Amino acid sequence: MIEELNMVYEELKSSNQKTINHLETELLKVRAGKASPAMLGSVMVDYYGSPTIITQVANIGTMDARTITVQPWEKSMLTEIMKGIINANLGFAPQNNGEMLIISVPPLTEERRRELVKRAKSESEHAKVGTRNNRKDALDMVKSLKDDGLSEDLMKDAESEIQNITNAFSSKIDEILVEKEKDIMTI
Repeated sequence: MIEELNMVYEELKSSNQKTINHLETELLKVRAGKASPAMLGSVMVDYYGSPTIITQVANIGTMDARTITVQPWEKSMLTEIMKGIINANLGFAPQNNGEMLIISVPPLTEERRRELVKRAKSESEHAKVGTRNNRKDALDMVKSLKDDGLSEDLMKDAESEIQNITNAFSSKIDEILVEKEKDIMTI
């Protein structure tokens, strides 16, 4: 039975780590005023009729803290990449110089920074809901082990351990959020 409980704990930790990885990916999309290639990470481009992620058709870099450059591997893709960036609804207006796209990242206003903090909080709340769902799944697995002969004491210990794991991941989510808030609010 101990082996099965350890498998439940490992499954819970794995699921929670996936939740945190997803949170970090989502928070990368919340721009903090500094230009970053990750800002375009979710942009899809129509590559000869097939939706393709932008990093597979172009090099993305930064010239300085306020400028992103997109250098397509084929010049004929410039307009498609431009459409993809505009359709991604990121609030960017790319400039086409015939060789590459240049995107100026405007400085954030105080109001916009507060909106971004709200969005980051919303993403972290989604992650916490995910960890609570993972906890529920783990508790359900432990209850099914009770039917297979798990003692009452081991079940109580397992519930306590599952709660401790969930609390640890919840604290990690809070730390990530505090760091992102600091990043957003720093001018």
